Amino acid sequence: MNWLSLITGFFYIVLGVVIIIYKFFFVILDPTIAYVLGAIMMAYGAFRIFRAIAKIKESRNEE
Repeated sequence: MNWLSLITGFFYIVLGVVIIIYKFFFVILDPTIAYVLGAIMMAYGAFRIFRAIAKIKESRNEE
């Protein structure tokens, strides 16, 4: 399950970059909204990756 969270985190970061570059997320976005939404997606992706790594390290310490 932790590996899935890690992969999902990378997906969110890639999605954030794509939103910033193409300024599109189901509809064409204003550049300001695209930057904000892209930054939020990348921050959430980084959070998920950090949390997944912490859980993986924790589970390895328990073994």
